[in-house]
Amino acid sequence: MEHTNGIVIIGAGLSGMTSAIHLLTQGFSVTVLEKNSFPKHKVCGEFISNEVWSYLNLLDLDIESLNPTKINSTFLSTPSGRSIETNLPLGGFGISRYTLDYYLYQKVQELGGVVIQSNVTDVLFSNDQFVLTTDDNQNYTAKVVLGSFGKRSNLDLQLNRDFIKKKSPWLAVKAHYALDLPADVVMLHNFEGGYCGVSKVEDDKVNICYLVRYSSFKKYKDIADFQENVMATNPHLKTIFKNSKMIFEKPLTISQISFEDKPKIENHMIMIGDAAGMIHPLCGNGMAIAIHSAKIASELTIRFLQNKITRIQFESQYVSRWNKTFRARIQFGKFLSKILLNERLSKLVMKSLIAFPFLLPFIIKKTHGKPV
Repeated sequence: MEHTNGIVIIGAGLSGMTSAIHLLTQGFSVTVLEKNSFPKHKVCGEFISNEVWSYLNLLDLDIESLNPTKINSTFLSTPSGRSIETNLPLGGFGISRYTLDYYLYQKVQELGGVVIQSNVTDVLFSNDQFVLTTDDNQNYTAKVVLGSFGKRSNLDLQLNRDFIKKKSPWLAVKAHYALDLPADVVMLHNFEGGYCGVSKVEDDKVNICYLVRYSSFKKYKDIADFQENVMATNPHLKTIFKNSKMIFEKPLTISQISFEDKPKIENHMIMIGDAAGMIHPLCGNGMAIAIHSAKIASELTIRFLQNKITRIQFESQYVSRWNKTFRARIQFGKFLSKILLNERLSKLVMKSLIAFPFLLPFIIKKTHGKPV
């Protein structure tokens, strides 16, 4: 069966649903194809910079109704436990992906969008239109396709994207915990081979999410063993794990997380969110970048569908705006990650930050954008 649509979005993640809402509010028809059951918990730091707060309000999204935590400070520690705390430029808020994604899903439906659980297996572009095929033998035609299929997808393999061919050393682990923790701080605790973000989300839950090199992790029999023998050598993490109780039945994990550069256009599809590129989680800016990329893609989609720009201009302007907005902060995030994962350099940096604390807010600003 064939379905005709103006816009198809592949993936019901943060960027995909934000784009859907933006486009629906402007009167366009939107179909979202999502392969997984929805909503669900995801491996994510669950902190959003306030740089996108005004944009979310502009879309008439009542984030306040979800009771997010208001975060205005950050606490950083080295593996040995040396630490520094400072105000967080712009600030941000904590909200679980389960709660936020479900809210966005409901908003898309309220605005007349269609969300279908279906796995896209092929995308063809011919005669200025797309034909998408799903594993349940449905075909969808569209003028515009936005790719919001996350960090890694079978569709990345089908599209023969370069980054998917390279092995990545990173593994991420996340769970929610019951823990007495200030609601206004996001913590970043370093340990040998990785770093761990700790912050509160709605309903007094604490999200603990960490990124680790798989070569460090595989030496231990399981997650609990690794946390006890490696992460807990940082005294701050030792205290956190000792005094917390996991709410999840078991932690969520995701492997092969790639921070390689990714093309922003694939077979004329516009890549958004993690499908376009990822910043290291230590920067706490991934969710805001996903939302902001949705804004850029949506604005250009509207101009294209209104015949104000050609497809070539649409694609080139998206790449240009994406790079201008995000490339520098993503590159700086890679640089920071290398420093923090080097024991000698991280000690030197921490010593400098303690001596000159005004440097930390400056560094944070380098990985975050201005309000949009």
